[in-house]
Amino acid sequence: MTESKKFLLRESDIPTQWYNILPDIPVKPLPIINPATKEPLKAEDLYPLFAEELARQEFNDTDSWIEIPDEVREMYKIWRPTPLVRARGLEKLLDTPAHIYFKNESVSPVGSHKLNSAIAQAYYCKQQGITNITTETGAGQWGAALSLAAKHFGLALAVYMVKVSYHQKPYRRSIMQTYGAEVVASPGMSTKAGRKIITENPNHQGSLGTAISEAVELAMSTPNCRYTLGSVLNHVSLHQTVIGLEAEKQMEMAGEYPDTVIACFGGGSNFSGLAFPFLRHNFSGSARTRFIAAEPESCPKLTRGIMQYDFGDEAGYTPLIPMLTLGHNFAPANIHAGGLRYHGAGAIVSRLKADGLIDAVDIPQLETFRAAQTFAAAEGIIPAPESSHAIAATIRRALKAREEGRKEVILFNLSGHGLIDMAAYDRFLSGDLADYSVSDEEIARNVASLEKII
Repeated sequence: MTESKKFLLRESDIPTQWYNILPDIPVKPLPIINPATKEPLKAEDLYPLFAEELARQEFNDTDSWIEIPDEVREMYKIWRPTPLVRARGLEKLLDTPAHIYFKNESVSPVGSHKLNSAIAQAYYCKQQGITNITTETGAGQWGAALSLAAKHFGLALAVYMVKVSYHQKPYRRSIMQTYGAEVVASPGMSTKAGRKIITENPNHQGSLGTAISEAVELAMSTPNCRYTLGSVLNHVSLHQTVIGLEAEKQMEMAGEYPDTVIACFGGGSNFSGLAFPFLRHNFSGSARTRFIAAEPESCPKLTRGIMQYDFGDEAGYTPLIPMLTLGHNFAPANIHAGGLRYHGAGAIVSRLKADGLIDAVDIPQLETFRAAQTFAAAEGIIPAPESSHAIAATIRRALKAREEGRKEVILFNLSGHGLIDMAAYDRFLSGDLADYSVSDEEIARNVASLEKII
């Protein structure tokens, strides 16, 4: 392990505003629509589901900068600014002329980037006088983050955790319960959506789509309760831009600017958080950075999905979102990167991908764990299985730079550590993991049932 160089900011450098990409995006995403009327929704249409300020942020396409409330920023100071690290150990191990940097979001109290939005969402709910919130979680990173935020603001929280992760990752469940959240394996028998899914498929191991359905149903049927979401929607991406805004200052400290920005991709939160602040310079013509979203081969919505209006959940409770999708009924393989097992991409990222402004790669599970092992040996950090997709894509780029004999400045997001994912590493090290891919026929069959609005 070679000593790598850190670039550290001061508390005063924590952003005072989030960056809203919607006013600057060259082609705006199509609107979110009401599934019954097919008419575009307005912010007030979402007030029964989300805190009102979050609904307003979701539809704000005029203000490029949105103030971070003082109380939220004070809580950010617990762990922010996060380090930017020049990964000299990884560079040496790969024998590459590429300069590799990573933004280390794993240093948060819950070990991931998710707290950036969890604190903001819990704050706005508390300000409105809401007493109960619900959510879904895949690998448990978002659930853990929201559990801590809910505890701080005195909110009661129910978390629907994807069933396969509920059993694969018991310590994430324990973290949520330690913070006081109620954690339910999804799908379950406590909601209409869960009962329907189990009736149709008794062995269903869950997906983020099923967990969202159950969380939305509970929120809509419980007095003074709202739903909160860990990815996909615009306001979640907005809160995560503290990552990229800090990274901009730190890259300037390093005296370099990224040629390539990489992050793993499930619904889009950590990718958007790192990429969007840098993307605005591409829009203005002052930079030509390449952006790569790294998703699982088993859930390839960006690389092989279709652009269509689709529900954000399996039961069809949510509005219709214009997205690259595999279909809301898609049942992804039970890979250990549970946070990336989602059928669709957020509207903004889908629009950017469709317009060729970002790229995507899909990566097999075994390659991600080999990349994680390489990174751990070089940098001493065991990454989350989700983050390992970004590491694998980074290694591909760095090796290509070596083959071509050229320097490339690569920045990736280490969105979380894997210290609570060691069961997955045990299976990898014992040769008990496999790659999963999805056929063109399965994707075509799954999206065929979608109403062709686009």
